[in-house]
Amino acid sequence: MEPLLLLKAMILGIVEGLTEFLPISSTGHLILAGDLLDFNDDRGKLFEIVIQSGAILAVCWEYRERIGRTFSGLGRDRLANRLVLNLAIAFLPLAILGLAFGKAIKSHLFAPVPVAIAFIVGAFVILWAERREHRIRIESVDEIRPLDAIKLGFAQAVALIPGTSRSGATIIGGLLFGLSRKAATEFSFFLAIPTLGLATIYQLYKERALLSVNDIGMWVVGFVAAFVSAFFCVRWLLRYISSHDFTVFAWYRIVFGIVVLLTWQLGLVDWTAG
Repeated sequence: MEPLLLLKAMILGIVEGLTEFLPISSTGHLILAGDLLDFNDDRGKLFEIVIQSGAILAVCWEYRERIGRTFSGLGRDRLANRLVLNLAIAFLPLAILGLAFGKAIKSHLFAPVPVAIAFIVGAFVILWAERREHRIRIESVDEIRPLDAIKLGFAQAVALIPGTSRSGATIIGGLLFGLSRKAATEFSFFLAIPTLGLATIYQLYKERALLSVNDIGMWVVGFVAAFVSAFFCVRWLLRYISSHDFTVFAWYRIVFGIVVLLTWQLGLVDWTAG
């Protein structure tokens, strides 16, 4: 396999891993990186689906003890049952709305202006959420109730709008609903496992005609790059939120929204390639 193709795979894997769990939209960054690397055709889109599983595995590895306890305690442990129930409840809004409106959203909103607007509006939501009084009533994931889970599920569903960020919508939604910064972030991580995992399986099934053994080397490089970068990003974010807020990500989103508009106006990036 061509060394240049493997280099592109590594770069895109790193981009996926670094952006998947931060409130800055991995989709927007992958569109930009894929276009600049000339790797945004159908083969490139399938590749993005494959490397997404590397980021998911990073979360599973980071929380392997908690996940192991949860599975072993199902049916017997109250906290394990509650976590699985809450994740199932929170997963449903995005799954249902995605199946119902996914094609329409992709047809109408994967365009430069909607993507840029989503970046910038999302930034102002983060700034507003950080400046309002934050009353914490839920300190840990174990305290989340089914009613909280359905609210977080609808917050996550907002990420169907390109440029919004799944993790950002869930985390900021959690802050607005009274979760601590740590609880909101960790629940977003846990919710990513079924959400991204099932979405990956579904998309691989839909695009199975594009699967080729000739691309295995590229997939492995991208998968490993996404896993490693996501692993360090998750650990960094957990340390970061212990003493910082999300304001810096809001300003980054505003800058990125401007980048979207400029690259579109100059004809440098095809923002309809999502």
